[in-house]
Amino acid sequence: MKIYTKTGDGGTTGLIGGSRVNKNDVRLEAYGTVDELNAQIGLLITHGLKDEHEVFLKSIQNLLFTVGSNLATDTSKTQHKRASLMKEDYITAVEREIDRLDTQLHPLTYFTLPGGTPPAAQSHVCRTVARRAERRIIEMNDVYPVDSKVIIYVNRLSDYFFVLSRVLLMERNVKEIAWKQPE
Repeated sequence: MKIYTKTGDGGTTGLIGGSRVNKNDVRLEAYGTVDELNAQIGLLITHGLKDEHEVFLKSIQNLLFTVGSNLATDTSKTQHKRASLMKEDYITAVEREIDRLDTQLHPLTYFTLPGGTPPAAQSHVCRTVARRAERRIIEMNDVYPVDSKVIIYVNRLSDYFFVLSRVLLMERNVKEIAWKQPE
């Protein structure tokens, strides 16, 4: 099977279910941004993280792949149902991991800047892409209904990546970079 099909050369692409839409369709923006988040997580994993972080991140990647394919499904043309995808347990798992990581950290009393180490900075990139994915999914939801649990899950991911960035600095004994208001 060839990677290129030439069917998208005119600015359209196929959804799961067979319908063709413009490449700037809100659905493509949504699942494309989820795909971008997945790739950024893959880059984060390459930074030599602790096994516990890597295992959790890979579980997120697997679920994001499913989320993306679900968002790419034209439910008017296929039997697939978006609502059956996301379980409350997936959201709870992220919340538990946030809470577990947060117990290792000092209370935050100031705003921090992204950076400090490559993995912590990459975690911030993941955080910002997760925020954008959430916005794109909400935009899609205005036209094509999306399970609200998908939106909640992606929202929790941005919180997770913020806490993870702090933990990654702590694990390498690097201080957080405090934001300082310009004088």
